[in-house]
Parts: sequence; C-alpha cells; structure tokens
Amino acid sequence: MIEFLATLSFPLAAICTGIAALLTILFLQRMYLMVGEEDRAYMDPLSWKLRLVWPAIQIIANFFCVFLPYELMEYTDQRLQRTGVSYLLSAEQFIALRILVAITAPIVVWFAMLGMDVWEPIWLVVAPLVGFLLPDVWLNDTRKRRESNVIRTLPVYLDFITMCVEAGLNFQGALTQAMEKAPPGALRNEFAIVLRDMRSGLARADALRRMAERLDINEITSFVSAIIQAEKMGASLANVLRVQADQRRSERFQRAEKMAMEAPVKLVAPLIIFIFPVTFMILGFPIVMKFLGEGLL
Repeated sequence: MIEFLATLSFPLAAICTGIAALLTILFLQRMYLMVGEEDRAYMDPLSWKLRLVWPAIQIIANFFCVFLPYELMEYTDQRLQRTGVSYLLSAEQFIALRILVAITAPIVVWFAMLGMDVWEPIWLVVAPLVGFLLPDVWLNDTRKRRESNVIRTLPVYLDFITMCVEAGLNFQGALTQAMEKAPPGALRNEFAIVLRDMRSGLARADALRRMAERLDINEITSFVSAIIQAEKMGASLANVLRVQADQRRSERFQRAEKMAMEAPVKLVAPLIIFIFPVTFMILGFPIVMKFLGEGLL
C-alpha cells in the first residue's frame, strides 16, 4: 500500500502543480483585463524585453504600487524625468519593474543552480536584493549616457541657433532650424518639448526653465540663465548665444584633454591584472623549460 501511494505521489504532485499554475495564469489574466489598455500614443515604444513582461508590470503597478507613499512616487518621477525614461515608464511602472525583477531573480538563480548541479542557498537570499537594484543601476547608466550626449551635442546646437539668429530669425524659428540640421539625440528631444511648450502659449523663459529643471545639467542651466538674463536686460541675443557656444566648445575640448590625461592612469590596473602576468608567463616559459632540460630545476 505504501509503495502504491509512493508511485502515485509524483503524478498527483505534477497534476496539483499544473492546476495551481493554470489557476494562477487565469487569475493574472483576469487582473490584467481589469487594468485595461494603456494609451501610449505620446510615449516611447516599448522594447521587446519590456513587452514580454509588460502585463505583469501593469498588474503590479495598478494593484500594488498605488499604495506606496506619494513622496516615493514623486522622487521616482523626478529621476525618470532627468533620464528621459519618463516617456517610456511611469513612476509606478518603474517600481513595478523593480519588484518584478526582484521576484524573478531567485527563480532564475534556482534554475541556474539546478543546471550546474550546485546548491548554494545564500544566492537565493542575495538574488532578490540584486534584482531589485538592477533597474536602478540601469537608470543611473542611462542618466550618465544622457548627460554625456547632451553635453557633447550642445555646442553644435548653439552654433546652429546662433547662425539662424544672426541671419534674422527669432529664437523659436532658430530653434526649429537647429532641430532640422543638428544631429538627433536627447537634446533634440528636449528642444522639441521646449517648442511644443512655446507653441502652446508658455513663455519662452518658462519653457527653457522647465527644460533646465528636467535635465539638471550645469551647462544647460548656464545656457538657460544667460538667455533669460539677456531677455530681461534687452541685450543682443546673438552675442549671448555666440559667447555660450564658444564657452561650451572650450569646455568640451577641456573635457577631452582631461579624459586623455586620465587614460594612462586608468590603464594601470588592467595592465597589472591582465597584461603583465601573461607577459611574464610568455617570457618565463622558455627560461623554465631550459632550466628543466639542463636539470637545474
């Protein structure tokens, strides 16, 4: 009798697991239908990776993240705006992504340990924390790349705007021409938002000030402050733009020189860890073999 029950235990466990998985899928599908379809007409398209987990993100964002403190949502939304990710994810969706990665990370680690026939329970404890922090690391990297792109392309845009203003166009027309000729990137998207705000009736100073708050970059803040000050004082906008373009270009050359001077220092660690040991091995192998052949070792 005991043997008979033992033989039935595995099929029963498999059937119960299948039923539980089916009920879970039906429950999640029902919750996703309750969320409704999202209007993403004015947002960036989702990548294929996000599309795979988007239903789970929507469920967590609409049924769990709504109970989180308002201060946390406001802080997360500001971070997303500074990185340009706010056109892809809302604050609730980003936190839902962090929760989802924290939940799935232990499962991935468990399957990996089964595949390698290794069992280390400590990794199952560390995996949720690492999974929760991974989206935050991605957001910080996105922020750094965005700042680098904005700082690198700012002198080009300023040159185009300066030439258009000197040719007789107003600031809005010069900004439109600069967007058509200058390279695409994060700064182009921000200037497009500035134009949209100005066309909707917002004052030029307020539109530029909002851009400076979104980007939170010193070079952009200096540029916006100079434009607003020139407008208040009645100074020549072309001269201010020319000075700003020359200053930004000089700062770009200084950053390039600084990075070139830092390169040898940054190469010391890879040389010591990777290059020097291999070089010593290549040089020392013939010497050791010669000593072995002569019986000296």
